[in-house]
Order: sequence, then structure tokens, then C-alpha cells
Amino acid sequence: MTQTITYTNPHSSFKLEGVFYDKTGLSYLAERLISEGESYQVSLGHFIQQWIDSSPEINLQTSGSTGTPKTILMSKQAMVNSAITTGNYFKLKPGDSALSCLPFEYIAAKMMFVRAYVLGLEMDCVNPSSKPLKDLKRSYDFCAMVPLQLENSIEYLHHIKTIIVGGAKVSKALMSKLVNSPSAIYETFGMTETVSHIAVKNISKSKDAFEVLPSVSIGVDTRNCLFIKAPHIISTLIQTNDVVNLTSKTTFEWIGRFDTIINSGGIKIAPEQLEHQLEGFIEERFFIASQKDNSLGEIIIIVIERSIPYKNLSFDALEPIKRPKHTYYVDAIKETVSGKIKRQETLDLVTLE
Repeated sequence: MTQTITYTNPHSSFKLEGVFYDKTGLSYLAERLISEGESYQVSLGHFIQQWIDSSPEINLQTSGSTGTPKTILMSKQAMVNSAITTGNYFKLKPGDSALSCLPFEYIAAKMMFVRAYVLGLEMDCVNPSSKPLKDLKRSYDFCAMVPLQLENSIEYLHHIKTIIVGGAKVSKALMSKLVNSPSAIYETFGMTETVSHIAVKNISKSKDAFEVLPSVSIGVDTRNCLFIKAPHIISTLIQTNDVVNLTSKTTFEWIGRFDTIINSGGIKIAPEQLEHQLEGFIEERFFIASQKDNSLGEIIIIVIERSIPYKNLSFDALEPIKRPKHTYYVDAIKETVSGKIKRQETLDLVTLE
């Protein structure tokens, strides 16, 4: 009979910063990090304390990209099961090296620790920054990043064997730079409620569709919004507001968020698709949104992160009904710590015509 792996004790091969730790050693380490460590180490110390305490559950913070950030209670065993599933998919084995370069306040970094703890990885941590690989002294087998970090690490990617990137959408421009990368790079799909990712897409091989991990099954509701069954993580069905195109029983293409769909003159428009079409035509960051209109109900608008308005800006690449009717400029787009755009908070900065 196969022994069930739990969160009770770390794997015998688990190392943190080159040192083997048992549960007692981790307790002492957490205290030291909290009292003496840098900001990111303090956050790690607090998480370690939560992880090794007697409670079978732990509080996790959502990003707040689609609403108010909230705290959810998650089973530690679900996090262990997620780590095992990821380890099996990427063929991670005891003694493999992992680099953590994300803030420990959020699920992505927490899961890097859990994977190392459960799978017996040797994990090092660096202060989260926009250029996490710049001063590396060694290479690693596995790392998780957000798109901004990946963008700023192109010349250093040969130091990492496998990279997963999430937290925000990977742009078309960045994807083009990653084709035939020395690293295997996977865009991830998931949320805090699914304990990190449940599907991945190999963007270093120009894949268009996400493939679900083992033990995960998917489908769509009447809105074409994805639902997820991941019994190893949560017993109930997870219904999302992500509009997708199912390409098989195990793969899907992401279209956009149902709660951002714009209805202009009876035509339903996904702003994320328009953003994808306009990438390359606008240098700065931008996003598509809508405003009320007496005749069409809603009209398309665009918000650009730029202090000086463009003199000439053409949207001829889009169908007439989908072209922005107004252009607004902001000095800085509001975003989450992982780089997701906070659309409504940014819209609140502009005066609509």
C-alpha cells in the first residue's frame, strides 16, 4: 500500500538555503527569520510557523484582481496534494533545486515552499524583485515567476531548467521572446482557491492551449465559463468566471473574464481579445474597458499608461464596433503585487467624457 504523504514532517531530502531541517529546526528557523530577517524572510518565517503548527488548515490571501482581496481557509493536505501533482507533472525529484523569488504573502511563494517541503527539493530564496536572476551564483531546476520578472530575466534564463509563470497574463510580445528558450517555460492557470495552478501551457514551444494537470477535469457552463473538478484539492466543483474555448477534454484556450464582457449594440466583446490584437501597436501598458452609452448601451474605451497623449493612434486593425471610441491616459495603472491590472481602480482615476 502506498503511504499517504502529509504535511506533518518535511521530506528527508528537504533543504532550505543549503541546510537540512526537520520540524523542530524549522520552528527555530522561523523564529530567527521573524526577529532578524529581511522583510521577505520575515514573511517566510510567519508562513513556516503557520505551516508547522497543529492546525490542519491555513489562511490564504487572494490577490484582489477581480474584486476585494479576501482571506480563505485552505486545507494543508490540499496544498500537499497540489505539490505532489505539480511534482509529478514536471518530474521533480528529491534533491532537485528550486528558487523562490516571489513574496511569501501570496500563494505562489507559499506553494514553492510546500513543494520543496513535500518533494524533498533544495530551495533557496532571494528578495523578490523585478530582476530576480541577475545576481545568481548557480543554476536551478525549478522556479516560479510573474511576467515582469520573466521579461527582465531573458538573458539569464539559461540558469533555470523549468520556469512556471503566473499571476498575470503573459503578453504576446513576451511570448515571442521565449520561443526556443533554453528554459522550458510554462504559463499557468489557477487561483488561490485551487491552490496555485491546475493547468499549464508550454509557451517556450508556442502552445496555444492550457493542459490540465493529472486528477483535474474541466467543463463549461451555459456562459462558456470554465468549471473545474479537482477532488485531490477540493471536494466541490469550482465554477469560474473565465470564458474559455474547450479544445479537448483536457485542454482549453482562455478567452477572457465573463465579468469584463462588454455588450455594445448587442455584440458581446471580450476586452482581453482586443488587448491581444492591439499588442505591438501601442508601446505602453494599456487595457480595454467600457462606458455607458445612450444608443449602444456600452461603448469601447481604452486606458493607456502614458503622460503625453498620442497625436495619432489608429485602431483600424479592429472591427468598427470594437474600436475604442474614447482614449484616456493615466500616469500609472493600478495593479496587484503580481502585475494583474486593477481595471476599476484605474478607471476611477480618469474622468469619462
